[in-house]
Amino acid sequence: MAVSMAAAAGRLRRAIRRSPPWGSPSRRPLSSEPPPAQATAVRDAFLNFFRDRHGHRLVPSASVRPRGDPSLLFVNAGMNQFKPIFLGTVNPRSEMAGFRRVANSQKCVRAGGRHSDLEDVGRDLSHHTFFEMLGNWAFGGEYFKEEACSMAWELLTQVYGIPQDRLWVSYFGGDPKAGLDPDLESRDIWLRLGVPASHVLSFGPQENFWEMGDAGPCGPCTEIHYDLAGRVGAPQLVELWNLVFIQHNREADGSLQPLPQQHVDTGMGLERLVAVLQGARSTYDTDLFSPLLNAIHQGCGAPPYLGRVGAADKGRTDMAYRVVADHIRTLSVCIADGVYPGMSGAPLVLRRILRRAVRFSTEVLRAPPGFLGSLVPIVVETLGDAYPELQKNSAQITNLVSEDEAAFLASLQRGRRIIDRTLRRLGPSELFPAEVAWSLSLSGNLGLPLDLLELMLEEKGVQLDSAGLARLAQEEAQHRSRQAEPVQEQGLQLNVHALGELQRRGVPPTDDSPKYSYSLRPSGGYEFGTCEAQVLQLYAEDGTAVASVGRGQRCGLLLDKTNFYAEQGGQASDRGYLVRVGQEDVLFPVARAQVCGGFILHEAVAPEGLKVGDQVQLHVDEAWRLGCMEKHTATHLLSWALRQALGPGTEQRGSHLNPERLRFDVATQAPLTPEQLRAVEGAVQDAVGQDEPVYMEDVALARTARIPGLRSLDEVYPDPVRVVSVGVPVARALDPASRAALQTSVELCCGTHLLRTGAIGDLVIVGERQLTKGTTRLLAVTGEQAQQAREVGQSLAQEVEAATERLSRGSQDVVAAQRLSKDMGRLTDAVDTAVMPQWQRRELQAALKVLQRRANTAARKLELRQAAQKTQELLQRHSQGPLIVDTVAAESLSVLVKVVRQLCERAPGTSVLLLSPQPLGHVLCACQVTQSATPAFTAEAWALAVCSHMGGKAWGSQVVAQGTGTTADLEAALSTARAYALDQL
Repeated sequence: MAVSMAAAAGRLRRAIRRSPPWGSPSRRPLSSEPPPAQATAVRDAFLNFFRDRHGHRLVPSASVRPRGDPSLLFVNAGMNQFKPIFLGTVNPRSEMAGFRRVANSQKCVRAGGRHSDLEDVGRDLSHHTFFEMLGNWAFGGEYFKEEACSMAWELLTQVYGIPQDRLWVSYFGGDPKAGLDPDLESRDIWLRLGVPASHVLSFGPQENFWEMGDAGPCGPCTEIHYDLAGRVGAPQLVELWNLVFIQHNREADGSLQPLPQQHVDTGMGLERLVAVLQGARSTYDTDLFSPLLNAIHQGCGAPPYLGRVGAADKGRTDMAYRVVADHIRTLSVCIADGVYPGMSGAPLVLRRILRRAVRFSTEVLRAPPGFLGSLVPIVVETLGDAYPELQKNSAQITNLVSEDEAAFLASLQRGRRIIDRTLRRLGPSELFPAEVAWSLSLSGNLGLPLDLLELMLEEKGVQLDSAGLARLAQEEAQHRSRQAEPVQEQGLQLNVHALGELQRRGVPPTDDSPKYSYSLRPSGGYEFGTCEAQVLQLYAEDGTAVASVGRGQRCGLLLDKTNFYAEQGGQASDRGYLVRVGQEDVLFPVARAQVCGGFILHEAVAPEGLKVGDQVQLHVDEAWRLGCMEKHTATHLLSWALRQALGPGTEQRGSHLNPERLRFDVATQAPLTPEQLRAVEGAVQDAVGQDEPVYMEDVALARTARIPGLRSLDEVYPDPVRVVSVGVPVARALDPASRAALQTSVELCCGTHLLRTGAIGDLVIVGERQLTKGTTRLLAVTGEQAQQAREVGQSLAQEVEAATERLSRGSQDVVAAQRLSKDMGRLTDAVDTAVMPQWQRRELQAALKVLQRRANTAARKLELRQAAQKTQELLQRHSQGPLIVDTVAAESLSVLVKVVRQLCERAPGTSVLLLSPQPLGHVLCACQVTQSATPAFTAEAWALAVCSHMGGKAWGSQVVAQGTGTTADLEAALSTARAYALDQL
């Protein structure tokens, strides 16, 4: 038995928080019980059990989009929505503040960020990017270990009927380094419930101690595991349910303090539970996935799904089934919750997921175009009753998936041709070039997720140049950081001689009118046209005109026409790629375009030779361009809103925008007030919410003169000039009798803009600073980033309100008062640095300044009161004399210093040194030397002698000093203190 137990423990250790050992060729069913009701009934049974038998309140699943928590890309655990309760920051007037015992089924996504299963999905039989987490919670000590374990055991064995001998449990075995004892209470509860001692195993903090983060609430956990082997051979254990007992707080210094209130937080994956109850071979063999797998088989004509993995899965057909089934669930749930494929953050991860699904469905399963969208109704049918937002948004989900699938298919096909061409040129052991991979990636031009690209190469037995790719990623990050506060980068330029030569030859300026060739699809997405052009001139990196360039050469291209926007008017340049007509499997990445005397110079790196006279086809990076369009139209609305809030004479002093954020400099007599900032945002929101059309038209420059309210900058404009008008046709806006330009945004502008304002989504001013006297610089974000900024601001405002409530209640506990004071400091730091509305930041900063002062005063009063009590106790123990050396219980150095100071005041002429033992052998030290004993005897030297003895450090002055150390022998430290003092005295 000892051998099998050791083996089981070893397997359990490997199984903890890793994928379960499903995928064995034997495919033994998980349970010998007859299959119970469907997954819907399993979910309902969980919720009904806690509501009807144990009085829990059922709360809806939170959106998978985190609200006000920038640390998460997606909600990835059931506890996420309850973090304010655990952190003590819940708004006291909110509904959540009244939660005591609750249960729910939470939608979770683990893709991107620290907890990502994206790259593992499909490779085995257990990983998912979307899953449902069943959980029950008890807040504020409503119940704790005894009740939580009993409820879990009752549900699994009596309601679900899982044989008791198939269940094992683990508990926290303690951590001597952290001074944490074993959780014997949980162990004894399981034994009383009838779990055999041989099925109760203990583990250390890595497996059975849960922490929210580097700091914050934490505690031991106990886990329930299911034996896949079913008494046949050695146990194969997979985790079913994790019960966390939140009873400690990890302080910023790493120490653990007991929480004033205890909580229970449990989580059990529905997919894994259903697999156990249905006797399925894996989660993919349950009725949560089988309808999708059947639909994939019928729609693609691929061989039926057989659940194979690894080498047995010839052609990776079964892997493709799992990827497509998993990813369409994730896409459907995320889009229903308002997360759409996009350029950064969670939207970028969703874009990766969509493109992985497209690749596996089309290239491996040979699905017809538009196939992914046809799977959405299956997801809605499977999950829609539990999550009604899927039913409500079914049509929108289908349209978005189908549209993005169609947009990516052409890129995927071209990417495949480029990969194949590159592979034909590689030697047997050569790495796939990083530059080619980058040009194919989401960060480059074709938008292939890098993990998908690596997988495609892996199928060919080729490795990617990861080091080179990391270098390119670092360069891209540096480039983006420079664009936050842009400086003029010196790229390839046409000097005066080159321009003179072009004019002498009669070369006409570049026709860049195709940059305006884009339209709105019925679904609301944008379609950008390509542009065919001829190479008129090539330039080497030193600016020399050349007739051709070779492979790997950085060069400038002058074309007869282009659809690239060249950087000007504060808008960042387009980027993208071009291909030679007739040779579309060679990409020439274009990093940027610059305007030089009417000529547009495209900066590129040639992967192969290119010569004057070649015909090329240009493709802009659509996501990048769309981001610039959103920011540019938002800039116009911001300019108009500032005039509305500050007066019609308000002048723009400059701007710059890229897809990440926009910067706007405005002339002001004084810093904007929070009320003005809020009014500006509100005006922009109104215009965005109305989804007004944006009109653009080229008109004679003379027609734009003397139009009241028409915005133009101190620039030289071409004639004719482009006019951009929001909500009002250009002809009406330019009517001399019209006052439209005073009531909406009408500007002279050559930039690229949205066709309707609604795509901006939202605008939030997240930063503000004085550049010079009379000029204020505003930083703003739009869309998803703006929404996240508002949610962060709302979350921080709730934390400030909760802190205010805690402060108003008062406390007689020094530790609680000190913690509140520290929380105020932490909140102040968070508000200072968060990406949030600037008006709200200013308001919260003012409130926190007052609260911090009140919290510090309250903590100081309690410390003085406690110090007085301890001073009295020490005086009773020590008669009058020149020296007091002793130990005293104190929660902090601040209290200890106050005790020392009061002792010296109450006993003049006495030198005092006190030590205060802390958890884990740490010791605090404070001392004060009577003035008459200095300089021969100093406090700093005294503290240093004692703290050095304890392996610590000390600091201070001749009269007062303090320090820290670590020792298990306090008496020896006290003896050192006495001996040193007597020697000096």
